[in-house]
Amino acid sequence: MKDKVRFGLWAAFWGDTSRAARQLLDDGDGVDYLVSDYLAEITMALLARARAKDPETGYVPDVVGSLKPILADLAQSGTKVVTNGGALNPRDCARVLQEAADEAGLPLKVAAIEGDDLTPRLDEILATKPREMATGEEIPPGLASVNAYLGARPIARALDMGADIVITGRCADSSLVVGPLMHEFGWGDTDYDRLAAGTLAGHIIECGPQSTGGVFTDWHTVPGWDDMGYPIAEVSSDGTTVITKPAGTGGLVSVGTVGEQILFEIGDPAAFITPDVVCDWRNVNLEQVGPDRIQVSGARGNPATTSYKVLATFHDGFRVLATALFAGIDAAGRARRAGEALVARTERLIADEGFGPLTESSVEVVGAGDILGGASRPDTATEVVLKVGVRHPDRAALEIFAAEFVPFGIVAQGMAGVFAGRPRVAPVYRVFQWLLDKRKVSASVHLAGTDTPVEVSSGSSDAQVATPPLGEDVATIRAGRTVPLRALAYARSGDKGDGANIGLMARHPDFLPIIREQVTAKRVRSIFSHYSPGEIRRWELPGLNAMNIVIDGVLGGQGGTSTLRYDPQGKSYGAMLLTLPVVVPAGWDHEGRLAGTEA
Repeated sequence: MKDKVRFGLWAAFWGDTSRAARQLLDDGDGVDYLVSDYLAEITMALLARARAKDPETGYVPDVVGSLKPILADLAQSGTKVVTNGGALNPRDCARVLQEAADEAGLPLKVAAIEGDDLTPRLDEILATKPREMATGEEIPPGLASVNAYLGARPIARALDMGADIVITGRCADSSLVVGPLMHEFGWGDTDYDRLAAGTLAGHIIECGPQSTGGVFTDWHTVPGWDDMGYPIAEVSSDGTTVITKPAGTGGLVSVGTVGEQILFEIGDPAAFITPDVVCDWRNVNLEQVGPDRIQVSGARGNPATTSYKVLATFHDGFRVLATALFAGIDAAGRARRAGEALVARTERLIADEGFGPLTESSVEVVGAGDILGGASRPDTATEVVLKVGVRHPDRAALEIFAAEFVPFGIVAQGMAGVFAGRPRVAPVYRVFQWLLDKRKVSASVHLAGTDTPVEVSSGSSDAQVATPPLGEDVATIRAGRTVPLRALAYARSGDKGDGANIGLMARHPDFLPIIREQVTAKRVRSIFSHYSPGEIRRWELPGLNAMNIVIDGVLGGQGGTSTLRYDPQGKSYGAMLLTLPVVVPAGWDHEGRLAGTEA
């Protein structure tokens, strides 16, 4: 048995660079596994449209494009591959790669994991009247895609059977790493702490260079943006992990960069639920053990649940977004009036053509405070970008908007230019999620023309699925010096359905009490009041000196294509929260605790 297994993440989304796989293979120490996480909700919806036109498509074409040129290198080095790029059609994706390997005379075996696609059983499933997890609404008919998030065991089984490349459909992102660890180290379904540690390793690297300095709060300290190193996780048999990157590449692997990524979109840190294990990451510890090397330990695990999460996409009409530049005196005021007038004109013209009213409209003037919010909307700003977004059930109604947008430039005083010409009407896909008993989903491995069923643990009915958030105490504002929250914390944000997840990690252990006391739910609500937030919950992670915050109902839709906002996934929300003023003891200035943290 190996002492450790090295994983390199070569792609974090459909459209990621095709050069990362080569970068990782050329690293001096090599990698045992190349993994990639291609699937977002919109990816599944778009691939469902492709599969409807051609049943042999439905997988991410980047998988084939990235792997075919390096198949010989994989065969020579013994590096194995696990990817969820099979999406809605892992079997045909595996077939194409197997044919390429055979034609090249390479002894590679390509397996497909199946069972996540529930479309053939949709009528049976909808007959049970499942409800959306967040909203409680009944799931509608006519879904574009329906997939269960499978876990790690089918991947481990494929590797046990001799597969060199494993193509999965929808599975938990972290299971792409946990499956190989089960195979290499013989981890069982009840090795909860090890499974939680492996899940954490997968979670850290799944977003590519986000863990190696990309989108880091202290962006100015990160070198080599033009050649960012993609992450490597060295996982030992006890689950202890070292995060690093290929030698000689740009980026930064530090306590801050890795800590931010741990907090990314985790919700309740004591109940991070995957099909394999319920993770408790409250006491995870990070230690710098060398240049660009962070050791991660302290993950704990609890029994898995009895359910898979099911994700479905639903075609819900159409949307169009258009942007234009305004500059000069009163640019913001002119832009805002132009946007509002264009929406009003569209409403009138589509009514004249017999269409119903717009489903939704959005006017945001970037540069005039519309994104950041606050009491001031400076219509005197002299350089802004106008964004106008509209939704409607009928594509033809929005084609009227698209046709009117560019000509409106001769009406809107001082429109300096538009981006990309006439805007394109695109479909809207809503996302629905619910839970389904694991016993009602059958996973299998397709390898060498044979389908092999995989037995999966059914989980525990006593699984811990939530823990209490912090109480909402009134902030204690002491006398001292006022600084922006950025002086005390790193931040990383993302989406959770229609909610935003913001992780705050204290730069020093002494800063955490200040963050806990002053970054209250009430004050967070004030920062995002222009988005009318729902419930706000906070949890603490003592091991990381961190706090995680979930804000419900602030993204304007269920899934990235169902909102008209400029930031549909809450990526900027962490940076926005870092502007919050906090009061620190005046003596900290003299002690140098805040030095270099306010740039």
